[in-house]
Amino acid sequence: MSLGFSEIIGGVTAPLGFTAAATCCGVKEQSNAAADLALVASSVPAVAAATFTTNKIKAAPVRVSASHVRSGETRAIIINSGNANACTGSTGIQHAKRMAHVVAREGRWKERQVLVCSTGRIGIPLPIERIEGAIPTLVSGLETNQGAAFARAIMTTDTFAKEIAIEMSIAGAKVRVGGAAKGAGMIDPSMATMLCVITTDAVIQKGTLQKLFSVSIEQSFNCITIDGDMSTNDTAICLANGMAGNPPLRLEQEESAYFASGLDYITRNLARMIVEDGEGASKFVELQVKGAATYQDARKAAEAVANSQLVKSSWYGEDPNWGRIIGAIGYSSAKVQEEMIDIFFNGVVAVEHGVASSTPPHKIKEVLANKKFTVTIDLHLGSAEYKVFTTDLTPEYVRLNMGE
Repeated sequence: MSLGFSEIIGGVTAPLGFTAAATCCGVKEQSNAAADLALVASSVPAVAAATFTTNKIKAAPVRVSASHVRSGETRAIIINSGNANACTGSTGIQHAKRMAHVVAREGRWKERQVLVCSTGRIGIPLPIERIEGAIPTLVSGLETNQGAAFARAIMTTDTFAKEIAIEMSIAGAKVRVGGAAKGAGMIDPSMATMLCVITTDAVIQKGTLQKLFSVSIEQSFNCITIDGDMSTNDTAICLANGMAGNPPLRLEQEESAYFASGLDYITRNLARMIVEDGEGASKFVELQVKGAATYQDARKAAEAVANSQLVKSSWYGEDPNWGRIIGAIGYSSAKVQEEMIDIFFNGVVAVEHGVASSTPPHKIKEVLANKKFTVTIDLHLGSAEYKVFTTDLTPEYVRLNMGE
């Protein structure tokens, strides 16, 4: 890796002082013995930064965690998969609080030092007694080698666990950053339908961490889309416990920028994994709009194309139907001039100045036969650009989301 840091194993338990555990307590279907309850904890108080769904309908754990994260110290995050605990009324709030309470009791922490996340089906009450009964074993089972188990336990429709960790040197101190995420469907920017936990042993103030984390989320999880839907439970949390012993990181420092680059590496890789694991997806598409008059124009155009069902269906059919792309650009509300637009597939020009290029159609069709390809749209109206990761739309996606 040429960025000055190296990938290491361990996921969320790679940084010093972090442990994790996972177990099966029956939140998921009884016939499924997969782990469905996970915990990550810091051996010392950590500062926390977080971003939550912008959906106006927010799940109970989102509301509880948004309140708890305001406290100065955090010690643990508990996550259940298989049930979203969303649209469950005041009972759902009490259940989320009970999860935090029992974890705090078993770990001998304060209740507000525990954050709660849930993912799964909306509108069904949590089997809270099963969860409470499993928490003592979960806390007693915390270990430094359970990062992979944590990543597996938070999965729902995911087909593979998503985790990554890196090590870097800051002012002579070894600093580690680890992360795990889940997500495969209901993925759209601001934020994607996902849960993400990132841990680091860096010494950094809470306010600085929040600023760096918010920027990192904007450039990663807010730049992906699979189906244009947004969940009620989206949560990304970063814990920093300071055990690396580096000089405190502050904004505008070179060391802070370096740490931010490592944080970005973690979030972008996890975001890419989520899109690659998109429900039913057969294509991974990196879509870039450049030459826009403003950043917002670039984003509007990119998201319109990335969320177009017609465009995504043509990608599945490996049909270079760029007319659907230019049509989406036109209705995106971005500033465009038809005769200025160029469109490329893996660098092969399909559209020049708003009309078909001289490239033989079969050359473009060959690009779409790949499992991964890029689409570049140049508006030639300025210097602003925006990139989004997306997928095709397949019959398998419909099958997976038809219901039981």
